[in-house]
Amino acid sequence: MGQFSDSWAALRAAVAVLDPRNFAQPSGCAGWLVRDLVCHLVIDAQDVLITLVTPTDAEVTRDALTYWEVSRTPPTGEDPLDALTVRLAAAYGDPALLKFHLDDVGSAAERAADLADPHARVGTQGQVLTVGDYLDAYVLEWTLHHLDLVAHLPGVPGPPAAGLARSRAMLGDITGAPFPAEFSDDDILRLATGRRAPTDLELTALGETAVQLPFVLG
Repeated sequence: MGQFSDSWAALRAAVAVLDPRNFAQPSGCAGWLVRDLVCHLVIDAQDVLITLVTPTDAEVTRDALTYWEVSRTPPTGEDPLDALTVRLAAAYGDPALLKFHLDDVGSAAERAADLADPHARVGTQGQVLTVGDYLDAYVLEWTLHHLDLVAHLPGVPGPPAAGLARSRAMLGDITGAPFPAEFSDDDILRLATGRRAPTDLELTALGETAVQLPFVLG
């Protein structure tokens, strides 16, 4: 649960240092500007708050790994929910309002996570997880979106090393793919999830795994 808070705090801190002009830059999410991604983070924070106050006595159906569904179809940004996020982000107008809302709701989500019982069960998306597994799954969410945030903003701090390492390990366990040890955590997460195309040398090193790419998590 500590990695949840660390990854989330680092992501929010990166948003806090953005220049207003950065919000109009493309993000690593197809079809989304940085402002759209930040708006999505606000929605994510709301989801965390809602889930943590949705306890259940039902049997657990998923864990931190099986929480994720894997497909090979990259998002285009044209999904109705994605399109709604874009319209919502534009409605903020001033990037300072987006920053404020993320800090406000995001801080509350972090406090709720810190106070939660990791063994308690919660319901989300028709599934039941322990709080610990639910928050662990979000380490991968925060890390991937942190990479999305800084994809075209090289001066903005990236994800913490511990979150990158944990996310790489989770992605390997989720997909069963044997990622080359010599690849950095950053490169594996970007390549494997379709956030950038592999070079010819990387394709060779990936071997049979290359034909399975991308692993799109949802």
